[in-house]
Amino acid sequence: MKWGRRAVRGGAVSVVLALAACAGAGGAQSGGPGSGQSITLYTCVSDSTIQPVIAAFEKSHPGSTVKLFRAPTGQLNARVAGDTRSGGLKADVIWACDPLTMQDYVKQGLVGGWTPQTPIPAQVRTPDYVGVAMLYLVAATRDGVPTPSTWANLAQAPYAGKVAIPDPNVAASALGALGYFSKAPGYGLGYYADLKRAGAVQASTPDDVTNGVASGMYRAGMTIATSAYVAQKKGSPIEVTWPRPGAIGVYGPVAISKSAAAPDQAKAFVSYVTSAEGQGVIGASGSYPTLPAAPGPTRPAGAPVVYPDWQQLGSDKKALLDSYRSIFGG
Repeated sequence: MKWGRRAVRGGAVSVVLALAACAGAGGAQSGGPGSGQSITLYTCVSDSTIQPVIAAFEKSHPGSTVKLFRAPTGQLNARVAGDTRSGGLKADVIWACDPLTMQDYVKQGLVGGWTPQTPIPAQVRTPDYVGVAMLYLVAATRDGVPTPSTWANLAQAPYAGKVAIPDPNVAASALGALGYFSKAPGYGLGYYADLKRAGAVQASTPDDVTNGVASGMYRAGMTIATSAYVAQKKGSPIEVTWPRPGAIGVYGPVAISKSAAAPDQAKAFVSYVTSAEGQGVIGASGSYPTLPAAPGPTRPAGAPVVYPDWQQLGSDKKALLDSYRSIFGG
């Protein structure tokens, strides 16, 4: 979807200022406290999203700079662990790719304790962090193959022996799906056993699933919507479906560090990415924003979405992954 980023910035700047002002004494606004400072941001978010956000924030806050460390979640965790062993977290802000990762940081006392006032739905925020981008696990099918109306269809003909699922040990979206299906009526862990009996195979990441369906290696698979739609727009012969009971929604949260060297500027950045303007930049970059009114990538009208119980998933994670490995292997 193409739309005017400049128009969004101009029309929403008052919202950004209001949100920052409402954040309390620590909140920063353009030209106010926190402007002209440098912050360090740790994230696992792709460059295609994070770079436009940084550029827009720096433009909105003259003289401000954002130093970036970007890596996959495993490497991000290693960086955070290294910091804590050598004197404390060096990041002012962390933007994670899933709630469980961020919740681990909260439990360690590294982040949290503040969020801005924002119209982002309560379903994707807590008192310690706010979801600012979404992933949706959907179904991709090869052109000419019937599309699944429900997730249960993937364990049935005509997909038998030619279905791929991403590894929940690797991909946050796949872990979210495992958590959701384990508690969903009519599914449970038996759903994964059904998939395995029907010949489903495990791929590493959602992109691997998308590429496999596009190449004809698989007839269908679970992948993330952004990956599937990008491949489709590039000409890959695939169809994208949001099966019932719904695409599995996984949100990427942002939080300030409790040891931030520039706390005002850290709050200003979080206020920005949760504002209408910042959410518009996220949507224009190709990621799904969490603010319902913000434009973003393709989402069919009325497409159903379901969410894992992240708190329960955090408690059940090890047992769920052990059960999954007993079905699909390591």
